[in-house]
Amino acid sequence: MCTTCGCTTADHNHDHDHGHTHRHDHSDGHSHGGKHSHEHGAESGTRTKVTIEEDILGKNNRLAGFNRALFREKGIFVLNLVSSPGSGKTTLLERTLRDLSHKLRFAVIEGDQQTDNDARRIAATGVPARQINTGSGCHLDAHMIMHGTDSFDLDHLDLLMIENVGNLVCPAAFDLGENHKVVVLSVTEGEDKPLKYPQMFHNSTVMLLNKTDLLPHTDFDVEKCREYARRVSPGIIIFEVSARNGDGMEAWYQWLCTEAQH
Repeated sequence: MCTTCGCTTADHNHDHDHGHTHRHDHSDGHSHGGKHSHEHGAESGTRTKVTIEEDILGKNNRLAGFNRALFREKGIFVLNLVSSPGSGKTTLLERTLRDLSHKLRFAVIEGDQQTDNDARRIAATGVPARQINTGSGCHLDAHMIMHGTDSFDLDHLDLLMIENVGNLVCPAAFDLGENHKVVVLSVTEGEDKPLKYPQMFHNSTVMLLNKTDLLPHTDFDVEKCREYARRVSPGIIIFEVSARNGDGMEAWYQWLCTEAQH
């Protein structure tokens, strides 16, 4: 049994040591915290109101701290790629891996509700990939990442890329132990996305404005998008890129290599 989360080793094979124990509770998928009241009938016929308070984010943050300490110990730089569905995250990731795998040792965790389509695409680049299916869940959490790294050789890894479930809401709240969140926004979406989903953009270090090759065919306002992103996150770094034709990718690669080698 895993001494960190209590799951059975039949479900998760891992042999790294954990520095603390915790109880893993299951929620309904969208209840990130708060109070839940239940009434139970006592033998005397009276009803006892039991209030159960659970802090799901608190438990997640403790596990994220474990992940972060492990990654720091192993010298692994970790990015959490977040976006709405269809932004081009996987295509961008494929191109990044193909262009930089001669410089950095990568591994990828793919998060999706169903299928292993994206993990198979990543594996075709020659980079180790692990699929995590969340079912009805709308995000990855630190517990999933802790076990998702089991199949990787962490002693021979420079950079772990986590492609989160396509969703601009829930993944913003869940720390996975990453160094940075990187939000991907495509020009086929509205330029006001940073204002509509401020927590995600506020929590992200980098915004990749993707699919710039399609700008001539859209009415997307790049300058307004930049302004909105900096309104909610003044220090956010913005790269305008096309994962399809490679425009702007070199600046993204330079940032990635510099940060990973710190």
